[in-house]
This record gives sequence, structure tokens and C-alpha cells, in this order.
Amino acid sequence: MPIEKTPIGTRGTEMPGGKLLRKVLEPLAKRQVGAYRKTGGTDRMSRMMKFPVVLLTTKGAKSGAERISALGGFQEGDDAWLIVASKGGSKTHPAWLNNMIKHPDDIWLEVGKRKMKVQAESLTGAAREEAYRRVVAVAPQYGEYTKKTDRVIPVIRLTAVSGS
Repeated sequence: MPIEKTPIGTRGTEMPGGKLLRKVLEPLAKRQVGAYRKTGGTDRMSRMMKFPVVLLTTKGAKSGAERISALGGFQEGDDAWLIVASKGGSKTHPAWLNNMIKHPDDIWLEVGKRKMKVQAESLTGAAREEAYRRVVAVAPQYGEYTKKTDRVIPVIRLTAVSGS
């Protein structure tokens, strides 16, 4: 099943935005990515989150530029991980979800020192519910996000592509 974009919500956490905030956050995000890569994901920020952190690389839906996001990544077997498009309980989806929908063949995942090309699949129905429960068991804050928004928060399974 391809990546599915569920409808946005009517309520949710307001995420700050604007050019000024972007100027502040972009250097912090780059520093976090650099620290993750240098330490293989054992940097202070990754430990502070209290759940596994991975790096997701996508191609921008509009720009086509490489985009890197540090996210919670929850292992599911040897070569599969779950990521959650929660955006902190916002009523809208994170940009990386739109990027994956637009460019499904340009998705990479870094787990520790391993970088691999992955295939993304939206989980739906009972499979999504069960996966979300497993994520919340490891990272309880994800359970709070469903209380903040009325949108169905997408859960995406990323599976390593053979040979990557």
C-alpha cells in the first residue's frame, strides 16, 4: 500500500512558524543531525528524548531539495521501523509526510551508523491501531498527541530496500 494522506484536523496544537522561527530552528536542527551522525545516535539530544531517534531523509515536495528530519523511530523486526506523523498533535501533517507522498522513491533512513534506502507504507485500521499502541508503550508522550487533535495521526512503516 502506498503512503496515504489522511484528512487534516479541525483542531490541534498550534506549531509556531514564520521566517524568524525558521532562522532559529534550522541551525539547531542541523546541529542535531551533525551530532547524531557523529555519535551514531548516542548524542545528548537523542538520549534526552527517552525514545529511539532516527534520521529521515526525503526530497522536498515543492523544492526537490534534500530534507532531513530527526524523528522517533521504533524498530519492528530486523529491517523495518515505525515513524509517526504526529507533529506534536497538530491539526496538520508534518512536511516530511508530504515529501514522502510526492517522492516515494527518494526516502532514506539512518539508524545509528546505518543509512539505508527504505520503502514507506501507511498502516491503516487494526494494524495502525496496534502499531500506535506499541509506540506509546515505548514513548508515552505519543499517546498525548491523539488527545490534542481530531485528525487520524498516520503511522508509517519503513522497510529497508534490499541491497541498501
